[in-house]
Amino acid sequence: MTQIQTNPTNEPNDAPKRVRVGDLLVAKGLVSPEQIDKALAFQKDRGHQKLLGEVLIELEYVTEEQVMEALAEAYGIPYLHLDAKVADPAVIEALPREFQDQQCVLPLFLVNGNLTLAVAEPANVFIVEEVQRLTGHTVQLVAATAKDIHNTQLAHTAGDREMVIDELIDDIDEEDLTVVEQQITDLTDGSEDSANESPVIKLVNYLLFAAVQEGASDIHIEPDDGALRVRYRVDGQLYQKMTPPIKMLPAVVSRIKIMAKLDISERRIPQDGGISIRISKRPVDLRVSTMPGKFGEKVVIRIIDKNNAMTGLDQIGFSKQMYEQFTSIISQPNGIVLVTGPTGSGKSTTLYGALRQINKESVNISTVEDPVEMNISGINQFQTNEKAGFTFATALRSLLRQDPDVVMLGEIRDQETARIATQAALTGHMVLSTLHTNDSPSAITRLFNIGVEPYLVAASIRGALAQRLVRRICKNCKEPIKLPDTMKRTIQRMGPQAQAIETFYQGEGCKACRGTGYAGRAGVYELFIPNDEALDAITRGASLQELRKIGEASGYITLLQDGLEKVEAGITTIEELVAATTH
Repeated sequence: MTQIQTNPTNEPNDAPKRVRVGDLLVAKGLVSPEQIDKALAFQKDRGHQKLLGEVLIELEYVTEEQVMEALAEAYGIPYLHLDAKVADPAVIEALPREFQDQQCVLPLFLVNGNLTLAVAEPANVFIVEEVQRLTGHTVQLVAATAKDIHNTQLAHTAGDREMVIDELIDDIDEEDLTVVEQQITDLTDGSEDSANESPVIKLVNYLLFAAVQEGASDIHIEPDDGALRVRYRVDGQLYQKMTPPIKMLPAVVSRIKIMAKLDISERRIPQDGGISIRISKRPVDLRVSTMPGKFGEKVVIRIIDKNNAMTGLDQIGFSKQMYEQFTSIISQPNGIVLVTGPTGSGKSTTLYGALRQINKESVNISTVEDPVEMNISGINQFQTNEKAGFTFATALRSLLRQDPDVVMLGEIRDQETARIATQAALTGHMVLSTLHTNDSPSAITRLFNIGVEPYLVAASIRGALAQRLVRRICKNCKEPIKLPDTMKRTIQRMGPQAQAIETFYQGEGCKACRGTGYAGRAGVYELFIPNDEALDAITRGASLQELRKIGEASGYITLLQDGLEKVEAGITTIEELVAATTH
């Protein structure tokens, strides 16, 4: 905010008398004469060109809002605290953007040919005439701070989903987000100063706070040519959250690296780290990954919300029959149970739910993970370290000497791990693990391909669960729909179960779901439990097609069939199911 110095020779005869900001603030009791003297001395000592009002703000004797409100009263115009809702988007473009920036003004709304204009310099007696000439409208002034003008302009320029940073982060209480056991690494350049400045800290805190509040699983901070964007992944879909100034990138990246105990002086190689925080007293773990790019370092933060991770098996979307079958096989004294699906399909949530289901004092449960995503009381959890030689195979081999009853492996990746897991299952241990396959019978043939003998697979396998995640229809805007002809043809190809569905639903789109029509996700499952015929076929090294036929003949529920039940129940849309189950 700037006050214009008095220069009567350049003013029109009817110009209002200039106001001395110091006298005005003293008269209103906002500052004392002693503070004015100190500000004048500070102004003189520093030798800079800041005006008295700006110096008083810098010394924190008054706020910018107090100065602007006092000036507005002195010049006889209203003072207005601006936000994005006040301005009419259609009217903001009434003046060229360059002119708005140069004069620090913003057109707000137009009523009966009268244009209301926010100004940061009430003393500028020439602005009314100039705006009238440019727009052809009568002009009425209101006073607003330069910060409010800039933020309101930014909000409308950036679009509906991009936020005004300063306003939003001011709404976050510092106690809402705290870093657990924060440790700042040794810093070798000037990045620490900018990374620890309040606006940067507030912005990073806001990004984390808002992501958790919106249920995001990932935050992407992505530099481009002259631009910076932040995207959230919510319900499996990325959407743009905001576009902070590109000049903030180095400080934001450094701040995140400090929190994650990474080396902020190293920008040439990828780095990985972790942050433990509490948001509104909720424990949340963050996995941070940085990657050097053409325009700067990209940062991706994976959010592991422990409240969401504590979901039980009875809450993840199993049908009653499948829940009973799955809990039965994981409760057996030995064998292998595999959970399959692509990355991001919820396998870890299912495995953690299984561990909680069987966790009790009389059972020794141990896990080997990469990384440990959530701590579970009463369970021994170990994290692999490939650089140190602590792989899944070596960890599992050592773990079997720790007298476990149940072992959970984050993933079976190679022949050695697969063979040790099979031997553990055959010697009286229950082994839970994951594989990346498209359906549940494929988990059997994948073990063949890895190098496990078919007869060992048949002797150890207890079941394989395949799963996908589909977006739930938003409950606030859910409505029945008429399917388009293209989708009707798809329904016909899906068979009798799909053709029998009478009513399909979708979300119209509302504020609660950000206009997407979806809110939250549900699991779609396929559980293959080998019967005697299937075990005989596995012993012979049966093909995938043969195992599928045996499973279908035994009446097991496929991913598509389970998904169609959820479509009929109005949980998800047919489009979501097709996208999730099409290989």
